[in-house]
Amino acid sequence: ALVRIGVIPVMALAPHRPVLYAVQEVGVNAAPLVDAFAVDPATGRLTHLNSQPAHGGFPCHLSVHPAGRHVAVAHYETGSVSIYPVLADGRLGEATDIVHHEGHGHRPDRQEGPHAHSAVFDPEGRFLLVADLGLDQIMIYRLELDQGQLAPHELPHVSVHTGAGPRHVAFHPHGHHLFVINELDATVSSFAFADGMVTARQTLAALPEDFTGTPSGSAIRVAPSGRFVYTANREHDSIAIFAFDEQEGVLSLVGHEPTRGRTPRDFAIDPAGAYLLVANQDSDSVEVFHIEAQNGRLSHTGERAVVPNPVSLVML
Repeated sequence: ALVRIGVIPVMALAPHRPVLYAVQEVGVNAAPLVDAFAVDPATGRLTHLNSQPAHGGFPCHLSVHPAGRHVAVAHYETGSVSIYPVLADGRLGEATDIVHHEGHGHRPDRQEGPHAHSAVFDPEGRFLLVADLGLDQIMIYRLELDQGQLAPHELPHVSVHTGAGPRHVAFHPHGHHLFVINELDATVSSFAFADGMVTARQTLAALPEDFTGTPSGSAIRVAPSGRFVYTANREHDSIAIFAFDEQEGVLSLVGHEPTRGRTPRDFAIDPAGAYLLVANQDSDSVEVFHIEAQNGRLSHTGERAVVPNPVSLVML
């Protein structure tokens, strides 16, 4: 069901019930909101439950705690993160914590200050990891579950390479590895993860060596099997395919698949790991690809949906 809320929405689903959360990606002067919607599983229709102030400018990412008890929102403009409790009926309560980052990176055009670009709970729900594009850092917070409060972990952050611009974080299904798509140079960084401690392992290019345009990584997903990692390249209009050796903790590039459209802003993998859907923002289409189980490669199915400016995909 198509619901128009007037601005670019970015979405996340509750893990155990049909409730959708969305942020309105507008500046702080436009008073952005975080919305909760009930989803009819049979029809996909949405019923608005309530809204809360976003407490930051350009909220660009949100995630739901694995137990469904909290929602975390990252704000790009203000370099901040806010935490909301989820009430019994799926509505959002007032924010219980707001954390502001400080500092800057090395690129004055994009890293003049902090830019929190995603906030992701670890699979056990003990920690929140925030990719800050402006600081070239992944911030690590402990979550006080009952109070909905964030506290810096013993290791408060881990740095990526200078000028990378970390954008989105994705965990391996087993929780011992995480992967980061770096927007500014379209690279992928992998890390080992244990008890909130993050250890850098590897960084690979997500673009072909002969690409001469402007790098712009946008999204990252891990296949349900954990065997493959996928990233989206906006200027190259492609999905990069990586194989992951969990025992060795090593990524290797398999290849690239054109997205059959322009500017892949987001993509999603179905829970069975058989299909990958790409949102091509500037060509108004969602394209459907089949995932080859043995090698992770993609083949276009010929199926597409016409959607105006798609920027975020989630699967119920």
